Amino acid sequence: MMNSDSLPLIALDFDGVICDSAVETALSGWQVAHQLWPELPATLSKPLLAAFRQVRPVMETGFESILILRALVDGVAVQTLINSFSNNMDRVMQQYQLSPSLLKNQFAEVRDDWIACDFSGWVEKNPLYPTIKQIMQQIPTSQLVIITTKQERFVSAILSANEITVPEDQIYGMDRQLSKASVLRMLQNHYTGQILFVEDRLPTLCNIITTPELEQIQLWLATWGYNTELDQQTALASPRIELLGLEAFSDWPRQYGLNA
Repeated sequence: MMNSDSLPLIALDFDGVICDSAVETALSGWQVAHQLWPELPATLSKPLLAAFRQVRPVMETGFESILILRALVDGVAVQTLINSFSNNMDRVMQQYQLSPSLLKNQFAEVRDDWIACDFSGWVEKNPLYPTIKQIMQQIPTSQLVIITTKQERFVSAILSANEITVPEDQIYGMDRQLSKASVLRMLQNHYTGQILFVEDRLPTLCNIITTPELEQIQLWLATWGYNTELDQQTALASPRIELLGLEAFSDWPRQYGLNA
């Protein structure tokens, strides 16, 4: 990756920062759920989708949508899932004798089939947030990396469909099996300039804060993404995290001299 140390390196999460994938994630998760439990309706109901959107801020990886939807069908309250997410996900996997690897594979297969059969429809369910396309097109490719838990081929497909070019070696996704802190540590070892990391999940930013060697990384919580008002209030109390709104983000190319 070629870049200029005189300019900041912009590191972006994908889901919840670049792409609003909640509807597609729910629909893909429901297809897998219907495969696992054929007694479920073939179509995801609007109330269930609305409940899933409420839980989405605490979800980390796409395959967890299957477990969230199963828990909601089983009558687990939205707030219960939000308050004790990991415990509930583990409970559902144990109850139905499921494994993360099985769910990841089935989830990926459903997405691959959807992309192969109806690419435009799949992209339509993965819209970019307003102004994101224009912002990313102003940032030189050399100064941009994506750090995500999404599989890299899905990221590339959505970006390409929106006429955004990010080289494959600058997309750090699930395939690499690296934590976001590990990716940032690796980038920091090869880049001496500022690194600005924009993420929508507060727990991810808190994990980075607890990594001493990453104390120079500038951390931003994307308020338009999958986080709650409580998350934002908590972030405000942290000396390391700054809140970032879309309007302020749209000024970054000018503010940091990226579009000069």
